[in-house]
Amino acid sequence: MSMDRRKFLKITGLSLAGLTIQPAFRLFSKPEQKRWAMVINLNACSKKDGCRDCIDACHRLHNVPDLANPKDEVKWIWNAPFERVFGGQGYTTLNEVLKNRSVLVLCNHCENPPCVKVCPTKATWKREDGIVMMDYHRCIGCRYCMAACPYGARSFNWKDPRPSINEINMDFPTRMKGVVEKCNFCEERLAKNLLPACVEACKEKGLIFGDLNATDSDVRKILKSKFSILRKPHLGTEPKVYYIL
Repeated sequence: MSMDRRKFLKITGLSLAGLTIQPAFRLFSKPEQKRWAMVINLNACSKKDGCRDCIDACHRLHNVPDLANPKDEVKWIWNAPFERVFGGQGYTTLNEVLKNRSVLVLCNHCENPPCVKVCPTKATWKREDGIVMMDYHRCIGCRYCMAACPYGARSFNWKDPRPSINEINMDFPTRMKGVVEKCNFCEERLAKNLLPACVEACKEKGLIFGDLNATDSDVRKILKSKFSILRKPHLGTEPKVYYIL
């Protein structure tokens, strides 16, 4: 009789735990985490030779200085030759037109960002939604992150950038000499449910941005229907900027 009572109490206790813990878990569990990504359609992007609408929109919004000397150049998003961006990745069958194009490049907001691992002050880190961030106040200018980034996505302020900003946007912080900076996927606009400035500025709709975890997002749909390539996938960094040809 005593064994039956113990069993009864044990079963009752487990049942009660199940009834109380499960609803609590559901109540406090996070909704599905966003995973931001960008798709760059090279065909649409190249329709207007010399177009800088996305670059100008980004740099104007983020107070990126316009420095004449290339050695001092600071950039968040820019064009680079296809061969330099994808050279050595075995795309030898691409037609000559494509190989001679310029490709838009920016921080890849890697799933496994090597820049984050080497920062001694935690001035750069990855958010849960995948955006690789910078805290300019914590950056000590060691440039370890620049050395670790295999995509050359970061710039260093060799001089005070503020005199070289055409018109300062008071809604975004300026940087100072000795600080590293880079693209932030316009996280300040995402917080307001706005698209990144570069995406919004592109009249050719060559830039697509959205949540990889959302089955109905534009980036998810286009990556499902189109062949895409990544920069240096063999490194295992898992970039979140995709290119469709």
